[in-house]
Amino acid sequence: MSKQEEEKEMDRKVDPMSCNILNELRLEKQLCDVVLMVDGAEFHMHKIILCGCSLYFMALFNHAWYPPDKPRYSIPNISAEIMELIVEYVYIRRVNITEKNVCKLLIAADYLLVTSLVNQCCAFLKAQLCPENCVNIWHFAHSYFCETLEQQAFLFILHNFEEVVRLSEEFLDLTVEQLSEIIEKDELIVKRESVVFEAILQWIKHAPWKRKAHIGVLLPKVRLGLLPHDYLMNNVSHNVLVMDDVTCKPIVTSVLMGIDDLNPSLFLSSDLTRRRLPSAVLLAIGGWTPGGVTNTIEAYDTQAARWVNVTYNDEIPRAFQGTVYLNGFMYCIGGLYWMKSPYRWRSTRSVRRFDPATRIWAHMSPMRSRRKDLSVCVLDGCIYVMGGSDGAEHLNTVERYEPENDKWSMIAPMHERRSEASATVLNGKVYVCGGFDGSEHLFTAEYYTPQTGAWTLIPPMMISRRGLGVVAYGGQVYAVGGYDGNNNLSDVEVYNPQTNVWRKGPAMNNQRSHFGIAVLDNLMFVAGGITHTTIMDEVECFDEQTSEWHAVENMGISRHSLSCCVLCGLPNIAEYTVPQDNPYRIPQSSRSTRGYLTPPANV
Repeated sequence: MSKQEEEKEMDRKVDPMSCNILNELRLEKQLCDVVLMVDGAEFHMHKIILCGCSLYFMALFNHAWYPPDKPRYSIPNISAEIMELIVEYVYIRRVNITEKNVCKLLIAADYLLVTSLVNQCCAFLKAQLCPENCVNIWHFAHSYFCETLEQQAFLFILHNFEEVVRLSEEFLDLTVEQLSEIIEKDELIVKRESVVFEAILQWIKHAPWKRKAHIGVLLPKVRLGLLPHDYLMNNVSHNVLVMDDVTCKPIVTSVLMGIDDLNPSLFLSSDLTRRRLPSAVLLAIGGWTPGGVTNTIEAYDTQAARWVNVTYNDEIPRAFQGTVYLNGFMYCIGGLYWMKSPYRWRSTRSVRRFDPATRIWAHMSPMRSRRKDLSVCVLDGCIYVMGGSDGAEHLNTVERYEPENDKWSMIAPMHERRSEASATVLNGKVYVCGGFDGSEHLFTAEYYTPQTGAWTLIPPMMISRRGLGVVAYGGQVYAVGGYDGNNNLSDVEVYNPQTNVWRKGPAMNNQRSHFGIAVLDNLMFVAGGITHTTIMDEVECFDEQTSEWHAVENMGISRHSLSCCVLCGLPNIAEYTVPQDNPYRIPQSSRSTRGYLTPPANV
């Protein structure tokens, strides 16, 4: 438990009744043994209460220069208004923190060494982080040695760099050292490396007479080797600032020579080609392989356009399960497990939670029913599980999980029994489409509204589908692939909730059912699955901007009935990406920023 968590725990253990009694004594000036004089105001208080939450007062009241019974102390550098808030917090452990008072309150609490209040102010500021204020909060946290808040604000800048450059006036006031610290990080998230170069130009333009000399310091921080050749030639090498700086010319020349294969060894070894880390990764979990159920977990690194095996030995084989990511944890729900006695596969109620930061699995409360081929999604901080098969019948029942209480509860059942269906969330509703009811392949679809607790049927799809994938993408519901009873499908249908109509979407490159599906970096990925009698390792993604499907590097193994989910905001995201010491060069002919590159086979 961290120091901040320990302080929160101590605050929770304080008896509210005792706090209120002591505060009433303070307000009535009863049993008070000290008066604090602050900005012309007097605060009658109890020394023991002050000492209990502040080392400042502990030292003040025990100072050798003052007599132990000294009744009055003058406290400088604090306003009476802010002191009133601190006094209330000291006594009742509550304070009204607002945007207007948080900085002054933190400064005063830091001055008086009321550490728990400092932490509450930091937590408030963290919750307020946005592109417009994150630079100011970063500077403020650094000035007052709030290390955790400083790191959180810095990470926010890295992860939202494009918006910060566009929206934050304080970005232009960064020092060259601060800007260098930001743009040199692997964790800096940008869709295109050109964003970094253009941010430098914008920063220099704000005060060109004194900043243009810094181009030689800042340009080496740009991953020039990740830029397209045309951009390097037209926008970088011919830029006036670059041309006028003697240190920049050889840098750009070396990168261009490396791209043109004139000096590939220099190109590959340079930090100028070092990939940035992605903001999120796509996980492909478990599934059924030609050799049976697997425990393999692979992560797709969009920056490197490659899959990485991130399996740990203690992960158990799983297939036909549902997987979601919620509050920093990945939940694997239901599916099949192997019974030792008698020897057979069986649907399970089990739920396992994975912490990607520590890579530790934990068993959570099981579902009410055994389920494989279930549909899962997340809405308003809860996990919804729909249908599936318990091994004897196909289900229409629905369960909802509350992570805070580790508790499952039954909610209204669906209109249809559905296993091998798929679900997603859009506009505050849970949509579930297709599936198999035990005798029919379904083309029906319905949605659940938490406010009414009811399921509502929508117009049916054009094609019946089981083993399909359903995701919310571009403000619409996509129903992808599946099996119609005769063939595996490449067909895609798109439901518009505004018009209440399904339309035909661009078909996949491959027919497939029982695959994994997820949206990452505004691309819709499908991975694995089965077509006819072949288990697939092929992956492809759909780009809404171009309305096209693109091939993605194959997974390391072929599998169907796997699950996919996206992990984001990980402090250890590098553990789920291609190692930075394993560089490779993407040919200019296939260079892209959309994450669907297939790197050379010989890397």
